[in-house]
Formats: sequence, structure tokens, C-alpha cells
Amino acid sequence: MIPFDWVEPRSFAEAVASLDPEDPTVRPVAGGTALMLMMKAGVFTPTRLISLAQIEPHYSAITVEKNGALRIGAMATLSALEQSSAVAEHFPVITETLLTLSNVRVRNVACVGGALAHGDPHMDLPPLFAALGAKVLVRGPAGVREIDVDSLYAGYYETMLAKDELIAEVFVPALNGAKSAYMKCTSRSADDWPALGLAVRFEVEGHAHIRNPRLVVSAATEKVTRLTQAEDILKNAEADSVVLKRAGEAAAEEVTLLGDAHGSASYKRELLRVYLARAIRHALAGKSAQ
Repeated sequence: MIPFDWVEPRSFAEAVASLDPEDPTVRPVAGGTALMLMMKAGVFTPTRLISLAQIEPHYSAITVEKNGALRIGAMATLSALEQSSAVAEHFPVITETLLTLSNVRVRNVACVGGALAHGDPHMDLPPLFAALGAKVLVRGPAGVREIDVDSLYAGYYETMLAKDELIAEVFVPALNGAKSAYMKCTSRSADDWPALGLAVRFEVEGHAHIRNPRLVVSAATEKVTRLTQAEDILKNAEADSVVLKRAGEAAAEEVTLLGDAHGSASYKRELLRVYLARAIRHALAGKSAQ
């Protein structure tokens, strides 16, 4: 491995100031689970890494507010999020998703901010947070701004973050009784990279009439993608087999699907048709959040 500089700022502001927007070989590192693999493979060779391990501890906090909204510091580990009793009570879909997000060794080290900033469409949290209507709070030299998670991704491994910005916090609005689910299909073990990831969130009126649906697909696409045509079919409709089939067909036609080692594009198209109905039914049958 080629030598590089290692910097350990003591504050978030120091970390931002250490970034160099003109030098793509300068990178921040939180858990480093993805970055270290890229370095070992020779895909990325840094000149300087900026460790975020020593910044203020409140950037690792996980808090459910009185109104039921969730705030997650970017340095919170995936294991801390998984083991939070408050998250399990108010956002059981997050806890359930984390059980098969990679393995426990990775979850013990990987951080929420890094999982969102990395831009890999195969990751599980970005589509789930996008479906939940989450926002990221981003800090840079110009100040603070908010970005909706479903607008955070520009393409494969590309985000809307500037080179001198860092994710500081994630805000997830309260579910207030809305239904939600995340389902993925893997071609190998349950915690492997998915061939398809699909997250849903919606409100229910009466028996099964859907209101305000948010459907987000990933892994089969180059970035986290809203399924707006399928959402339109589900709006104010009863989630019966006919409607779910129509929504699945619309979803399969409205996005460009990519083949890879986990499955061909045509295989993933069929997965999307099937998993959309499964995810809706799973959400309807699942535990409601407070």
C-alpha cells in the first residue's frame, strides 16, 4: 500500500477545513469499511485520509424526539442504530433492515453517514431512508444545508455532496402510524449485496386504502430511484392483487435496470414486479410505529 498522510481533527469544523475540494485523493474516513476495501484493491490511492473518530461525541448520538422524529448523528455505528430500543419502538423497519445489512463485524464499525455518502446503490439504508422521507444535514465552508435522501444521489457512486462537505446528521420524520417495509433479494447469503432492494412507506385508510405512497428501488438501478408511476397507481387505491400487479408492472417499466453479477436486467425486472407486491403486503401486516 502506498503511504499516505493521516489526520485526526478534534472537531467537525476542523474536519471540514481539512478537506481539499481540488484534490480527489483527500478523503474523510469514518468506519472505513468500504474505503479500505477500495484501497486494498488498488481502486483508490489516497494522499491524505481525515479520520472523523475524534470529533465531538454528539455526532454519534441517536435520539427520538417528542414528536416521534428520529435524529441520527453521522458517526453513529450501524450496530448502535440496530440496538437502539427507541429506534426499535418508533421505527421497527430500520431495526429489521439492519439485521441483514452486511454482517455484525461490519455493522460494529460502519457509520450511518458513510453508508449514505458512499453512493453505492447496493447499500440498504439509502433506499429505506429515502422511502421514509429522511433528510441529511450537510456542513461545509459555506454553512449548513439540507438534502432529501431521495435527491442525494446523482448516479453510480455519485452524490450531490460537494467535495468539501460532510454529512453531519440524518433526520427521519415521525411515521405517525404509517406502514413501512424494506425487502431485498440476494443471490447468495441473506446479508450479501442485493440484486434488488425495495423500500415502501404509505398511510392506510380503512381496510387497505393506500395514501401518500413512497416507493424506492435500489441495487437493480444505478442510484436510489423513486417509482413515481407505481406510486400514482397506488394512490387512494385498495391494495388488492389487481392493483398491486398493475403497480408492479408500472414499476418494472418506468426504470432502467442494470444487470451485474447478482442477476441480469430481465431477472431484476421480474424481481421488481414480484417484490413490490410483497413489500406492500409485508408493510400492511407489520408492526405499526408509534
